[in-house]
Order: sequence, then structure tokens, then C-alpha cells
Amino acid sequence: MKRISMGKGTRQYHAVRILAVLTLAAVMAAGCSAPGGPKGAAQAQLQVRAVKTEPVAKQRISDPAEQVADISAGTAIDIATKANGEVIEVLKKRGDYVEKGEVLFRVDSKDAESAKRKNELAVRSSQESLQKAKDDQINNRKDLADAVQKAETALKNAQQDYNKMRNDYDNGLASDHQLEQAQQQVDNARMSLESAQNKLAANDNNNTIASAETQAETNQLALEDSIRALDNYNVKAPASGVLTDFTPEVGQTVNTASKLGQVLQIDPVKITTELSETNMKLVKNKKELVYYSPDNPDKKGTAQISYLAPVMSAQTKTYTLELEVANPDHTITPGTRVMVQLTTEEEEKVVVVPTLSIIREESDAFVFVQQGDTYQKRKIKLGRINGSYQEVLDGVKEGEQLVVTGQHQLKDGQKVEAASAAPSPSPAPAGAAPDGQKQAK
Repeated sequence: MKRISMGKGTRQYHAVRILAVLTLAAVMAAGCSAPGGPKGAAQAQLQVRAVKTEPVAKQRISDPAEQVADISAGTAIDIATKANGEVIEVLKKRGDYVEKGEVLFRVDSKDAESAKRKNELAVRSSQESLQKAKDDQINNRKDLADAVQKAETALKNAQQDYNKMRNDYDNGLASDHQLEQAQQQVDNARMSLESAQNKLAANDNNNTIASAETQAETNQLALEDSIRALDNYNVKAPASGVLTDFTPEVGQTVNTASKLGQVLQIDPVKITTELSETNMKLVKNKKELVYYSPDNPDKKGTAQISYLAPVMSAQTKTYTLELEVANPDHTITPGTRVMVQLTTEEEEKVVVVPTLSIIREESDAFVFVQQGDTYQKRKIKLGRINGSYQEVLDGVKEGEQLVVTGQHQLKDGQKVEAASAAPSPSPAPAGAAPDGQKQAK
């Protein structure tokens, strides 16, 4: 009986001990979770943050928008002959770069040279005939003018003789017959003068060398035609560029308008690509774009926009873009590809705000901006994100003072002084020791 009672007491002791441990644990847990405990104090401290602002600035939000484009020759011009004959010499070959006017090949021109010599002789003969006609005209006129002068002198002498005879007649020294003869001589001299004057006038009014001048001019035109025709036997490059499909060979017979190759103009060259509707809006109203080769991205050039399709292609659902770029050193090769920047580095610098400064309320986004002595709540329209910043399309401007911390405790229109006032200290929890003192265990 005594041993049994002693065992019962031992079990009661252990039970009391366990109960004490559980009670102590509960008290400690309650202390840690109390509002005034360390964790509660930390939460209260997080809820109240100092309001800070910084100017709204522009930052690069992304790299410029780019698109692959193809390089092609500016223009392809056919090489066509303007003469018939046999090819006697070929001076260039396919792939050569030629300048405009360079001789590419020659065609046998013996017949054309013979025609040219005949026309030269005809021109010389007609010019000699024209000169003779001019000389004859001068001599004839001189003779006619001399005849008029002689007729005038004869008429003057006849009139003087008549006047003398009339005086003699009045004095009874001359007969009627003699007076009539003197009058007859005056009339004859007057008619001779009129005849000579009429011949001179007719000569002056009649261009006796007109036909000779016409013949000489006709022969000269024929000579010029033969010279031009002879030049056609030297087939020349119609433009500067690279020879492609160049096929003439010595001994080959060519005909007028035969196509014997092309000249691809590579200065300037074209850069062509197809744009989506979104990308078309990026380049609309621009005059030039930046391009570069993927093999050398650090070397960039500028190309003029020569064509942008105003309407979308029904087949491809895209807009054709063509650029033109000078290529004087021929370093840009048709058939290769380049990257075209649809936007510039400067265009990618946009107004941004820190993402942590944004207040989101359902589908809307807001920020606080300091205006004078108040804080204003602004609704903003957001764009692209880059790291910890987000583009603002509308709502704030560069240079405005943006609230970057403490915005969640602000109200629209709140005064700056009220927001910057230090918050009152939280009351110490029950049983907590004053600052600087240790709590008694």
C-alpha cells in the first residue's frame, strides 16, 4: 500500500510539471503575437514610410525597332544595238563595272564609213555650188546697178540735148523734125532707165541662191546623220553600272534593236522591305532611315525613303518600303541584306516611372505628383516595361516631381507639410520595458 501511494504521487508531479511547461509556452506565444510585440512594431514601422520625390525623366526603353531588307540595283538598263553588222571586237566582259559612254563592243562599219565619205563629198560640192551662186548674184547685181546708172546718165544727156534743141527751135535754128528726134531720144532714154531699174528690182526680190542653199543644207544634214549612224557601230554603255547577261562574241551578226545584255546601276542602290501595318506607322512621314549590315553593326548609314506604299497589298497584307542610298565606292552589293531601323535611338528615349511608384486600382494605374505644396493623384497610361521602369504614354511629363515612396499613405490634394510631418510613436505594449532597459525575466 505504501509503495502504491508513492507511485501515484510521482505521476501527479510529472503531470503538474508538463502543465507548467505548456502554460509558459502559451504565455510566450501570446507575447510574441501581441500588437505591441516586436513583430507588431515592425509592421507598424512598414506601414508608415517617408514621402520621397524625384523628377520624371526619359530613359531608353528598348532598342530601335528593326526589320530585314533586301538590297537591289537601282535600275537595270538594256544594252541594244542601233546598227546591223558583224561584231569585230568585244572590249568588256560580264561582271565588269563600266562608266556611261564606255565602248563595250564594235560592229563592222565599212558601209557606214563609205556612206559618210559620199555625204562629205556631196556637202563639199553643194557648198562650192552655193558659193558660186553667191558670187554670180553679186556680179549680176553689180551689172544691173551699172546699167541703171548708165541709163540715168543717158536720160540726163538726152534731156539736156532736148532742152538745147527746143531753144534752137524757138530761135528758128532747128526744124520740127529735129525737135521731134530730140524728144524721141529722151523717151527712149527714160524707157531704158525704167527697164534697168525693173531688172535690178527683180534681181533683188528674187533669191537666186535659195535652191543652192537648200541643197547645201540637205547634204549637211545627211552627213550629220551618217556620222551619228557611224557612231552606232561603237556600242556604248547606256549608264554606269555592272554588266550582266552580256553575250556578244566576235563574228556574231547583230541586228538593229538586238538585246545583248544589261547594265545594273549600283549607284544608287535600292533597299526594299515589306512592312506590317504597325511598322508602317513607325516610318510614316519620315524622310530617311538608318541601316546597317549584320556583319558590321557598328557601321551605320542613312538612306532616303523613295517610296512607301499608301495602301496595303491585297496579297501580302503589307506595305512596300523602298529606300535609296548612294553607293559611289560600290561597297554595297546588290543581292545582300541589311537591317533597317524603323525607329531611332532618340525615339526609344521615353518618359518612364519606377514600377514601384505606380498605384494600381483594378484596371487603372495612378501615380502621385507633387504640384507646389500639394500632392496630386494622376491617372496614367502605361506602355512598355524595361526592368524596374515602365513607359508612361500619358499622364505625367518630363521634369515633374514624382512620388517614388510613401505614395500609398497619400490622398489626392494632401498638403506636403502634413505628409512630411513625423508620425506619433506607437504606445509601448503591456509588460514591455522602456527603451534602453532590459525586461526583467
